[in-house]
Amino acid sequence: MIRVSPFPLLLRLKSLRPFWCQVGQAYQMQSGSCPNVENKYQVRKLEISDKNKGFLELLQQLTVCDSVSDQEFQNRFEELKSHGDDRVVCVIEDDSSNKIIATGSVFIERKFIRSCGKAGHIEDVVVDSNARGLQLGKKIVGFLTDHARSLGCYKVVLYCGDRNRGFYEKCGFKQGAIQMAKYFV
Repeated sequence: MIRVSPFPLLLRLKSLRPFWCQVGQAYQMQSGSCPNVENKYQVRKLEISDKNKGFLELLQQLTVCDSVSDQEFQNRFEELKSHGDDRVVCVIEDDSSNKIIATGSVFIERKFIRSCGKAGHIEDVVVDSNARGLQLGKKIVGFLTDHARSLGCYKVVLYCGDRNRGFYEKCGFKQGAIQMAKYFV
C-alpha cells in the first residue's frame, strides 16, 4: 500500500530508458498513442518573441505570475541565456494560433557530492487548460529530462502536489522524499 503524504512530493527519475529522440532543435516522441499530435507539436527553447505569444498568461495557469514589462522580460531572458545549457526554458507553440500552450524549465545544480556531479531540477511545467490530454506535458518533461541527462546529471528531480503525482509517475518518476519550503513572499 502506498502512503500518500499531505505534503508535496519530491520525485526522481526511476528509469533512464530513452523514449525521446532529437529532431533538429525539436523533440518528438518515438512511441505513443497520438502520432498526429506527436508530429504537430514540437518542443523548442524559449524565444524572446514568446512573451507576445501568451507565455506569461500560460504561467498564470500554474501560479502567481504578475505583470512583466517587455524590458523586464528581455532582461530575465538574457540572464537565463547567459547561463547557457545550465538554465533552459522550453515551450510548445500551437502553430495554428501562434500561442504557447506548454512550457517547463530545468536548471542544473553543480555539486561536490558524487564526484562533483550534477543534478537537474525541473520546474514550472504547465500545459494550457485547453490543450491537456494531448501528451504535451510528457513531451515537455521528456525534453527537460533528456537535456539534464545529456549534460551528465546523475539525477533529475521535481516537486509536485499530490494531484499531479500520477502524471509524473507516468513520466518515469517515483517518490523520493518530501519537499519542505519556506516562502518569503
